[in-house]
Amino acid sequence: MKSAYDSCIQHCLTCHQSCFQHAMTHCLESGGPHVAPTHFRTMMNCGDLCQTAARFMMSASPHATSLCQVCADMCSECAECCEAIGDMSACVEACRRCAESCRQMAA
Repeated sequence: MKSAYDSCIQHCLTCHQSCFQHAMTHCLESGGPHVAPTHFRTMMNCGDLCQTAARFMMSASPHATSLCQVCADMCSECAECCEAIGDMSACVEACRRCAESCRQMAA
């Protein structure tokens, strides 16, 4: 179980970093649909939730599995949103990996 936790934590931290960096650089610099409020909020919320899920797992919180399910849902939503905008494949991949990992932890 420890290695599954460690893997999920890493996926969450990677997704947090990807969402935040893409939002603050690529999206702000690209403008247009990349900075549409719904898209930008989704990315920021996803990044925040991934960081929170990682911290809950790191602290062995009894609520970590519940939070992982919410994180999986948010990451899937963010991946779809970024894919629809286009030119954000790294973020889409990070979100999908995190969503899958979190789903496994929540199961």
